[in-house]
Amino acid sequence: MPPLHSLCLLPTPSSSSSRSLISHPPNPNPNPHFIKFRTSYRENLRYLKTLRVIHPDTKPNKLPLPDAADHILATVDFLKSKGFSDSDFQRLAFLSPNLFSSNFDPADVSPVFDFLAGELSASAEESCGLILRCPDLLFSDVEFCLRPTLHFLKQLGVEKLSSPTNLNAHLLNTRVEKLRGKMRFLMSLGFTYQEAAKVCERLPAIFGYSVEGNLRPKYEYLVEEMERSVEELVKFPQYFGFSLEKRIAPRHLHLKERNVRIPLNRMLLWSDHRFYAKWK
Repeated sequence: MPPLHSLCLLPTPSSSSSRSLISHPPNPNPNPHFIKFRTSYRENLRYLKTLRVIHPDTKPNKLPLPDAADHILATVDFLKSKGFSDSDFQRLAFLSPNLFSSNFDPADVSPVFDFLAGELSASAEESCGLILRCPDLLFSDVEFCLRPTLHFLKQLGVEKLSSPTNLNAHLLNTRVEKLRGKMRFLMSLGFTYQEAAKVCERLPAIFGYSVEGNLRPKYEYLVEEMERSVEELVKFPQYFGFSLEKRIAPRHLHLKERNVRIPLNRMLLWSDHRFYAKWK
């Protein structure tokens, strides 16, 4: 038996050398930053679909890329800071999809919000209401469209323009020249400027009526078939707001058959039940 000191003992591998001899499989999990990025992107898309800014059925290859999604979210945040609620975005996206395009810059429409709040004296709720009824307001030029139109309407005496109605929203978005065209038409019928202005003040909806398709046929029926004068229109401009086929002509013929002549307001304002019960 050899001496003990001559025995050659194999060294025991250290823990560090042991690890170096073991091959580890690659980490199946990707970079945690990448995971966070992908999760955030999916959450953004889910949120935009909830708002209906992105249609829920949009195919994957049609979804906005991450940078575009971030841009849309910035627009959403901007509009919410102006008073819009989550329930408003479906209508905005439907009526004005370019609001949520990659080319839209919220800074471009800030002057419109300033105009509505300052010169129109609309509250945040009223401003949002007007824009929801006519999103094109956001893309109107303040200097060349909105301000001249507001000034013209105020000169005529039209009031409560900040009230969020369809009429007010579309009136504010109408160029002054188109508004003046209605004034010229009324004056061509024999109205003075003051009388025409009074008509527009009492019936601002007249600015939305077509001259050839609406106003002129009603005027011609009034003077030719009904044998009435312009003075009656001055007293009751609301005449232009009634349907010629469904209201004006049927009631005129009904009265004519009975040899009855009454003021325009009584002829047109009464309900069908009251009108036909009175003149059977």
